[in-house]
Amino acid sequence: MASAGTQGWTGPTTLTGLAAGAVALTAFAVTEARYAAAPLMPPRLVRLRPIWAGNVAMLLAGGCFIPMWYFLSLYMQDVLHYGALATGVGFLPHTLVGIAAARLAPAVMERTGARGLIVLSALLAAAGFLWQSSISTDSGYLDGLLGPAIVMSAGMGLLITPITTTVTSGIREQDAGAASGLMNTTRQLGGVVGLAALVTLAAAGDGPALSYRAVFTATAAVCAGAAVMALVLPAPRECREEAVALG
Repeated sequence: MASAGTQGWTGPTTLTGLAAGAVALTAFAVTEARYAAAPLMPPRLVRLRPIWAGNVAMLLAGGCFIPMWYFLSLYMQDVLHYGALATGVGFLPHTLVGIAAARLAPAVMERTGARGLIVLSALLAAAGFLWQSSISTDSGYLDGLLGPAIVMSAGMGLLITPITTTVTSGIREQDAGAASGLMNTTRQLGGVVGLAALVTLAAAGDGPALSYRAVFTATAAVCAGAAVMALVLPAPRECREEAVALG
């Protein structure tokens, strides 16, 4: 998928990689369901609504936040002509705000509930990405990146904790590792797919300004999709009831 931006989604390398991935995933699922004495990923877990709905939300979140670092790095180095060190310093607001928001997330979640915080944080991140889409080749760091950085990173920091809480809520202790591992894999997969798709979108843009605008507008839409996905997630009590019902 990483080659999709240069070769297109119908290129031989892209299609071969996608086909090989589909075959490997199918083989893994069949082996886990029929032959594994102690499955790495117990099939019953993916039938739980908190697991599959939470992982879809995490897939969308990964598709937003992981590509963000790539495109903002390009902008700072290609448009603002920053060096590697200056680019790293330019990401300090993203990092610090994200850490602060993540530390606040449990306290906020006590007031809003997990679903409420997922909706609020995803919409906050979407607003930040939409704001970021207004940058142009004439924008500077202070007027083009700093404000959106604070909003996006606050949403990002607040979002991960309630998704994690929902995915792992009510499952048996021996399944916690599998559920957490699946969630982390899903987030990385979202980043890979999101980056490949957004690179393709950027390549189709007519000039850098329109490319960045298209990328961040699309990312805002994906974040809004994560907020909608939160409406499918059950409340914590329902999570426990579903886990008990499926054993």
